Amino acid sequence: MPRVGKYVAPVDEKTIGKRLRELRKARGLTQVEVAEKLGIQQALLSAYELGQVRIHGALVAAFASLFKVSADQILGLKDIKGNGAVHDRRFLRRLERIEKLPRRAKQTILGTIDTYLAGLEKR
Repeated sequence: MPRVGKYVAPVDEKTIGKRLRELRKARGLTQVEVAEKLGIQQALLSAYELGQVRIHGALVAAFASLFKVSADQILGLKDIKGNGAVHDRRFLRRLERIEKLPRRAKQTILGTIDTYLAGLEKR
C-alpha cells in the first residue's frame, strides 16, 4: 500500500479568497454580479471569499477569465498587478454602457472625451 505523504500547498483557501475579494472589488463588482456571471450562488461566492470552501480548479479558471488575470495570480503564485482595474463603480458602469453602443457613437464619445482632456492638460 502506498504511503500518503503530507503535501503542504503554497497557499491556503483564505489567501485565495482574499485575492478573489480584492479582484472583485477592484473591478467594482458586487458578489451578486460575480455570482450571476459565473452561474453560482452568492452565498457560495461568499464562502469562497472567506476561505471556508476549497475552490474547484475549473472555477479558478472561470474567475481568472472573468477578472482578466492568470490563475497563478488568483492562487497567489504570482503577484496581482494593476491590470488597469478601475475602482470607481460609477465610472465602470458608464464604460459598460458605452461599450454596448454602435461604433460611430463610441467614436463620438471618445472624441469628446479626448477634446475635454486635451483642454484640461493645457491649463
